[in-house]
Amino acid sequence: MRAISVSRDFVAAPRQIFAVLRDPARHAELDGSGMLRGRPQGPSPLGPGDRFSMGMAQGRIAYRSVNVVVEYEKDRLIAWETWGEFRGRRLVGGQRWRYELTPVDGTDGTDGIEGGGTTRVTHTYDWSRARLPRLIVELPGYPRRMGPAMTTTLERLASAVRD
Repeated sequence: MRAISVSRDFVAAPRQIFAVLRDPARHAELDGSGMLRGRPQGPSPLGPGDRFSMGMAQGRIAYRSVNVVVEYEKDRLIAWETWGEFRGRRLVGGQRWRYELTPVDGTDGTDGIEGGGTTRVTHTYDWSRARLPRLIVELPGYPRRMGPAMTTTLERLASAVRD
């Protein structure tokens, strides 16, 4: 399987967490990989089918990723597929970044901190649809590095939701 997931429980309502995830201007602040450089272009908040781009860097190489929201369920699920494009042609990419929010503790998660609601956030990096996955994702070692980076992302998301 070409996917890795990490989860964390939040003492927050799904709507609070989802509001942060839908805002591309917050993605660089949350990013645990150190690759996002901000400067998003596109709609905010994100919705189904929305297309946005993000400033990125790998080492000294700066570029823009093009992303399309491919899965969306309000306050429960958001995923975007990322591509490297040149003159409108998709050259590399196809990886998906997915956040699934699941109420736990027998609540519906809408009551948030005051009502003791807990939400489990599962963050997944899925490269099963990637173009040239062995060359672009696996050989450079992204699967090995993404688990710790995604854990850091969830820690930053928890801080952002508390603020």
